[in-house]
Amino acid sequence: MELVFVLDCADPDALADFWAAALGYERGGYDPPYVGLTDPRGKNPRLLLQRVPEPKVAKNRMHPDLRVADMDAELARVTALGATVVRGPFVDDGWPTTVCADPEGNEFCVIVPPGKEQA
Repeated sequence: MELVFVLDCADPDALADFWAAALGYERGGYDPPYVGLTDPRGKNPRLLLQRVPEPKVAKNRMHPDLRVADMDAELARVTALGATVVRGPFVDDGWPTTVCADPEGNEFCVIVPPGKEQA
């Protein structure tokens, strides 16, 4: 079995640039309705961006967490790529967390695991 995540979006070709840079993934070409992103190290699941006609209207039921050592540096990096901060930073059960959204409004979290903060 192979686990692949699919993210519905309006413009997968444009959104692929954001997610490839945010995740450090390699992007494939646009083969309607999909753009595939793969981890060049082969460690993490593939991500497919799928063009859908309906707009996003509610909170994601599933979202990616980007676990990092430096919240400020990661927020600066992803917002420079086009993300927006939706909420935070705040501490969620000991985990410093910020909820962000990609350029189409799909939520993801930037999280620092407890004890992993850079000094």
